[in-house]
Amino acid sequence: QVQLVESGGGLVQPGGSLRLSCAASGSIFSINAMNWYRQAPGKQRELVALMPNDGGTHYEDSVKGRFTISRDNAKNTVYLQMNDLKPEDTAVYYCHATVVLTTLYENDFWGPGTQVTVSS
Repeated sequence: QVQLVESGGGLVQPGGSLRLSCAASGSIFSINAMNWYRQAPGKQRELVALMPNDGGTHYEDSVKGRFTISRDNAKNTVYLQMNDLKPEDTAVYYCHATVVLTTLYENDFWGPGTQVTVSS
């Protein structure tokens, strides 16, 4: 029905930057919130950044001021610009979206994740 595909992950040195993208496709009527989560080995998945369709944003404290979430509604795509990356940012990053389907049924969807590794 709905697929979310992340891209842009990879290996970057501390202090570097990376831009993640997530494109949604399928039987989409509209998309409400689009969010980014991450999960490091042995840790719980945590919310990194949230963006409802009204344009408001929320960031996890440790990334505030370094990460920026944005979206292009025409492309059903959400981005996460990550600057001044630190080793503790290393994790699998997941795209998450609350989607109203063409049936007008609302549900949440997850992407498969993209690996971000911050290391020298």
